[in-house]
Amino acid sequence: MDTSSSDGGAAGQTIWPPAEQIHHWTDTYFVRTRTIVDRFGDRTATYAVFMRRPVVYAARLAVDWLRAMAAARGFAVTIEELFRESQWVGAGEPMMYVTGSMSGLVDLETLFLQKLGACGVAAYNAFTMSAELPDVSFLAMDARHCAGTEMAELMAYAASVGSARAQRKAGAKGFIGNATDATAHYFGQPAGLGTMPHGLIGYAGSTVRAAEMFHEAFPTTPLTVLVDYFGQEITDALAVCRRFPDLAAEGRLSIRLDTHGGRFIEDLDTQRAYAVLERHCPDSIRGYRSETELRYLIGTGVSAAAVWHARECLDQAGFPKTRIVASSGFGPAKCRVMAYARAPIDVIGTGSFLPENWNETYATADIIAYDGEPRVKVGREFLLRR
Repeated sequence: MDTSSSDGGAAGQTIWPPAEQIHHWTDTYFVRTRTIVDRFGDRTATYAVFMRRPVVYAARLAVDWLRAMAAARGFAVTIEELFRESQWVGAGEPMMYVTGSMSGLVDLETLFLQKLGACGVAAYNAFTMSAELPDVSFLAMDARHCAGTEMAELMAYAASVGSARAQRKAGAKGFIGNATDATAHYFGQPAGLGTMPHGLIGYAGSTVRAAEMFHEAFPTTPLTVLVDYFGQEITDALAVCRRFPDLAAEGRLSIRLDTHGGRFIEDLDTQRAYAVLERHCPDSIRGYRSETELRYLIGTGVSAAAVWHARECLDQAGFPKTRIVASSGFGPAKCRVMAYARAPIDVIGTGSFLPENWNETYATADIIAYDGEPRVKVGREFLLRR
């Protein structure tokens, strides 16, 4: 349990929203409550903060923001965090107690909770995915799915926290990087990672030519090539390997499977998909599976059978060190199915650790004491200090 206050460190930081704009971005009833408290006399308030579902504790950005706001407003705040970063938090458990001037804190609640709730759920999802596939590296490719740059930072931070828990608890490789320079530091990287979008292949006119262009422009960067643009995943993957045999032999060449769910990858259909898994992981298709699980195993898009099929073809052609990067809808459920099938994936690119049900991300704060006297609304007594 850590107890800390706002003395030092926060002042001078760039914070958003800044103190002078809080009233524009917070709920009006909080702004009016602040006016009333200022008129009738300030009190010391203690807030309990919790969520209604299990999460992985990822509060640093929210807490840093709150400390910075307290410093900007010139009041002391004590934040008693009941968990360390990346620890498991149960549904309804108080995550922290925040104590300080009610006038200083009351209109910060909305913005503080915005920075807290979604991070805990995203960290939970990132942990689950990493722990399900401990031998697979993950890349956070969520930025394009985020609602602005502030959310992109929150989600990158959350993925790094969930990954850290999986590394500690499951010996997982976890998230090794992400797509943007701005948030790469959360993963210990100096810059974002990535090679080519589909648009570059369309520009080049062929998958091989796109690979040539990229390698000429970035000769020291490991090469990852999308192979689904023309619907010839196997043909184009092997063509790229034959064009760059040295990179393939060195393990510096990867193919990325990103086939959309409207079709099978090249040379695969339902019957062949079953046959592929029968050869490599028969148990995965012998037990009860839901329709969604079956789709992830033997369906269209980037299924477990698709990954095994690509691996078979690469190995048979003499390219066993060519790596497979998989993307397209890799959330917790799909990662669990890939684990069933022991799919030979080296890296997963994903933004699907983002919370799917946004109402699960709602963090809540209630005042539980005024000037040290316990008082909370009926039904929330579980938040009182034990």
